[in-house]
Amino acid sequence: MHVPDGFINAPVSVATGALAAAAVAVSLRGARRELAGTGQGGGAGAERTAPLAGLVAAFIFAVQMLNFPVAAGTSGHLLGGALAAILVGPYTGVLCVSVVLLMQGVLFADGGLTALGVNITDMAIVTTVVAYGLFRVLVKVLPRSRRSITVASFVSALVSVPAAAVAFTALYALGGTADVPIGKVFTAMVGVHVLIGIGEAAITALTVGAVIAVRPDLVHGARGLTAPLELRTSPLTAADAAPPAAATPVPAPAATAPRRSVRRVWLAGLAAALVCAGGISYYASASPDGLEKVAHDQGIDAKARDHAAKDSPLADYSVKDITDPRLSGGLAGVIGVGATLAVGTGVFVVLRRRRNAADARPADTSAPAERV
Repeated sequence: MHVPDGFINAPVSVATGALAAAAVAVSLRGARRELAGTGQGGGAGAERTAPLAGLVAAFIFAVQMLNFPVAAGTSGHLLGGALAAILVGPYTGVLCVSVVLLMQGVLFADGGLTALGVNITDMAIVTTVVAYGLFRVLVKVLPRSRRSITVASFVSALVSVPAAAVAFTALYALGGTADVPIGKVFTAMVGVHVLIGIGEAAITALTVGAVIAVRPDLVHGARGLTAPLELRTSPLTAADAAPPAAATPVPAPAATAPRRSVRRVWLAGLAAALVCAGGISYYASASPDGLEKVAHDQGIDAKARDHAAKDSPLADYSVKDITDPRLSGGLAGVIGVGATLAVGTGVFVVLRRRRNAADARPADTSAPAERV
């Protein structure tokens, strides 16, 4: 669903760029709390997810290269907003997808540079907000179990994709550059993206389920799944204790659980991303994705422009001057995973350190001492 240059006019592109910049600024502040393990839902589990945030961005980049066929010569790919929000939090999730879109636009000529605000608004903000909002509602009404987290992940990811299609239709109604009946755009976009949403839901549920199976403490959306530990005293161990007081549960001491390394999970995730981008991507569907197909069929692409980075050595996910398509595409994918991982990790490490530095500042001691 990467919108190219020329689909949306300049005023709407500028407006969505401002909206995207504001949303990223808000997400930078929110991500500091999520990565530092503070705020609602914080704690040790939140703190341990910080090293995974850059990996989530790289993994989304890799899986987006795996276009899967849907219907009538159309393909789809992961958008990733639901997956990122559930794994590392909604604010961090917006940043993850935004980093992916930036790397794709600059290095691979995928998604217009003048349309970057449109793409961030549609693919990062809308999908994350819709998916995570629905996910939280489902988690509250479903039984408290790991299976419920997986089911909620599936449903929220499924809904987020047609929601993004609706958002694109609204933006096109405001600033579309071709004279196309908006009803036809809406019907075609939503229809094909409901099918793509099924693939998105399956990938999201499988990924979240796999992480929950080995390290549920690393899944932001699964925090609070396990009931807090309580200690109960028995009347038999304290003869002089009053029965009501003896039966009263008391909270267990904080931080009793040992810290567990995330290295194995991180290495497994990185290996999966490299395999997807460097190998499996060669077998991805060559059919146009949902937006490309609708744009061609409905004439939305009448005023599309060439990408500003069309001469990039990595344009179209291939390495320039390498003639073997398997090697060219695989190497481009590996480079993309590495670049996205480096940029994403750099952003999140800086955010984490700034938050920790702010928390470590001593309290103001400028007030005069009280006389004794």
